[in-house]
Amino acid sequence: MDNGLTGLLGLARRAGKAELGEESVTTAILCHKARVILLASDAADNTRRKIGSLAGQGNAPVLALPLTKAELGGALGRAACAVVALTDMGLAAAAAEKLSRLDPQLYGDAAQALGSKAAKQDRRRREQRAREKARQAQGRKPWAAPPKEGRQT
Repeated sequence: MDNGLTGLLGLARRAGKAELGEESVTTAILCHKARVILLASDAADNTRRKIGSLAGQGNAPVLALPLTKAELGGALGRAACAVVALTDMGLAAAAAEKLSRLDPQLYGDAAQALGSKAAKQDRRRREQRAREKARQAQGRKPWAAPPKEGRQT
């Protein structure tokens, strides 16, 4: 089942954009930093219930992965991992899109919602950069050569 999802998850961990384990994910959800929560297929029922109830508070979708805890942990550089929260919107949208390629009916709606949120966030960032550049350009004065001494104009 390697459509690039495991590589994407490893990249997210190395970039510091993934929270691993139940306690870290809970903290990310409560701080509204989690963008999507990924659960291993063999995660415990107690973990599923706890993360499911917290995800509603944090407004983050929970997606059940077709990976076991060992496979998910291997992708993240651990022995096993039952739950992962991605904290970057672009990575969350990319992960949901990769999952929707596997099963469009199960993951399609989440992929579409996360994709539109990622596009909106990207548009806002570009607009903010443009405003900052315009503000910086206003403060600059056009360059002119200094007048030479002894010469009258």
